[in-house]
Amino acid sequence: MTAVTGYWNRLSLASRALLVLVPALLVLGGVATVALALLLPPLLDFLGANLGLVRFIIAATVIIVVTIPTAFVIIYMELKVIARMNLRVGPDRVGPFGAAQSVVHGLKVLSKEDYTPAGVDVSVFTLAPVAVFLTTIMSFLVIPFAPGLVAQDLNIALLYFFAIGGLNVVGLMMAGWASYNKYSLIGALRAAAQAISYEIPLTLSVVGVIILAGTMSTTAIVAQQSGSFLDWNVWKQPLALLVFFIAATAEANRTPLDMTEADQELVAGFATEYSGMRFGFFFFAEYVNVFVVSAIMVVLFFGGWTAPFDWPFPVQLALDPASLGIGLLFLIALAPVLGTVILALPFWLGSSRISTLQALLIGFVLFNVVAVAALLGWAFVSFDWVVGLFWMLAKSYVFVFVFVQMRATFPRVRIDQLMGFAWKWLLPAALLNIFVTAIAVSLVGKG
Repeated sequence: MTAVTGYWNRLSLASRALLVLVPALLVLGGVATVALALLLPPLLDFLGANLGLVRFIIAATVIIVVTIPTAFVIIYMELKVIARMNLRVGPDRVGPFGAAQSVVHGLKVLSKEDYTPAGVDVSVFTLAPVAVFLTTIMSFLVIPFAPGLVAQDLNIALLYFFAIGGLNVVGLMMAGWASYNKYSLIGALRAAAQAISYEIPLTLSVVGVIILAGTMSTTAIVAQQSGSFLDWNVWKQPLALLVFFIAATAEANRTPLDMTEADQELVAGFATEYSGMRFGFFFFAEYVNVFVVSAIMVVLFFGGWTAPFDWPFPVQLALDPASLGIGLLFLIALAPVLGTVILALPFWLGSSRISTLQALLIGFVLFNVVAVAALLGWAFVSFDWVVGLFWMLAKSYVFVFVFVQMRATFPRVRIDQLMGFAWKWLLPAALLNIFVTAIAVSLVGKG
């Protein structure tokens, strides 16, 4: 016993921790393995009997996770694009080309004090950003990103989309009323007035698309536009697209129609009293909403996931990695090593100032870039949903770029101009488009 105690006393702190943790981890691993072996069969039976619940949980998790990089990408686009338009460089320090700057901004907001001012209605004040964020997340459910890649393919998808999108103003009203601040209340009232005014032409603008497609299913509307870019609804419904774009800009609270948070007039409008995580939730939802609006615009008028043209020649690449069997394990283990060495050799032999370790590091980075590019290329030519996802994201981010560019281009309009334009111009234009589309469909049907 004395020898054991003396040996223990001579060990360093790290050695003691290692000596205790290794047996403990082995025991825990054994217990976990036995528990998994016992619980896995009934768990698989339960999941197999409740596939609807499993699909819902997976879809909800994926949507929530996807919104995080979406917001960060759009924030980075704003920082970089607006800087370039102002003849500045923009973020260029954090990450390659400043790509991690938006992530740092997000973490900074989350780390700040979440202060609740005196006099506010605490429960409503706290739930307001949650309500705004949830309406944006729930709008994702009916947007088809590729064939079969949609959270819920409803036959009334457009009705659901506009109904959920209209609830966004409820969260803004909650924030403005509960903040006990005159600027916040004015911003909330503006949000309500703006929503009432622009929700009507926004909804009526898609009626022409529904008449042409004969359905409110977003998946069916995309399928109706399949072929080439000449089959897209933008050529059949140009007036509807114009009305939808202007009304969607107002619904998304984007410049030049961001009257609910007009900095020069209302400090920050409905968000004046917010800080920390709750403040971040509002603007996180706003940036995600920009992508949602762009995606639904692509679905309705620009063919959704369909390619704008057919490929000049078909490409078939039938590769089945599972057919390699045990060889796949050796390939996964040896390919990174051999690829790193092969790509590092030119740098190691070509320059005496590059050490072996530096050359291997460069080779490892290049190998990962080549491997990811090869994997994406194989997936692109092998799976239809990958092709569809590529075109859907490419088209959507074109309109995201347009929204970002508008922020640095146009001045903010007055509130009376905003309201008058909706009732005097957009609403009559949306009604005119419905009548013209209905008459055209009737004449073509009779012909």
